[in-house]
Amino acid sequence: MAYRYVLDTCGFSNPLELMPDDIHQTLWEGVKLKIEEGLLCWNTEIALELASIPGEVGQCLVDCHDSMCLEVGVGDWDFNTYLAHFERMRVTYEQVISEYNANRKRTVGLNDISIIALAKTLNLPLLQEEKPTRTNQSSDTRMKIPDVCASEGVVVVSFNDFLRAESIQP
Repeated sequence: MAYRYVLDTCGFSNPLELMPDDIHQTLWEGVKLKIEEGLLCWNTEIALELASIPGEVGQCLVDCHDSMCLEVGVGDWDFNTYLAHFERMRVTYEQVISEYNANRKRTVGLNDISIIALAKTLNLPLLQEEKPTRTNQSSDTRMKIPDVCASEGVVVVSFNDFLRAESIQP
């Protein structure tokens, strides 16, 4: 399958909150077509989160799970490199990973590290909606997904970037 993007949950969940699929039907129909075409992939950790997305978009993600969820040890993809990236990042960013720091808010979690590792492994952009930490607020103890991506050389695309790149219009 020729994936074009790695999907983080907020890549669709945040836009769905602002543009519900019952109001913006045409837009989300176009997104569902791209999902069904197999342009997106994710890992097991993110699949659990994606399953909580409501409505037709959430159901479309669930229906496409088998062909788009990359699991360690399953299928023909470089999961050994993924595991190596994940382990290295887990150590490198330990001071900002919430699970290692009393579940500190406004920073990354292990699921975030895992999806960044997948994007790095596949050399694909990460579709997500978080904003980077403000420069005047950055510290050694606070990083968000875009900050880690920038440090790792992973391209981040927003939902709007995705819509433009895939020529999806309302």
